[in-house]
Amino acid sequence: MKPIFTSLRLHEIYHLKNLLEASGIACVVRNEQLSTLAGEVPFTECGAQLVLVRESDREAALEVLRHWRNPRPRGPAWRCPRCGEQLEGQFTACWNCGAERLPD
Repeated sequence: MKPIFTSLRLHEIYHLKNLLEASGIACVVRNEQLSTLAGEVPFTECGAQLVLVRESDREAALEVLRHWRNPRPRGPAWRCPRCGEQLEGQFTACWNCGAERLPD
């Protein structure tokens, strides 16, 4: 199967794997150990690869990848309706009490 994403940075591979799985898209990591050979072996041969379990998920996975590469701009800061904590715009729930952000 053709990989959806290849990288020498394992943290990128696993972060994207978590995002895909949170969206219900099953995937596996291949060549994880080969990434340590970078410089000795061409990148195209040793980069860790993220591969979809079901090829039918490719379009949805590409959308997750597009969103990851181009995230939404942060919203304005907001105050928690339950405890009054001041939060930055990227958060959708209060870190202090867990209350969800109210729609604008």
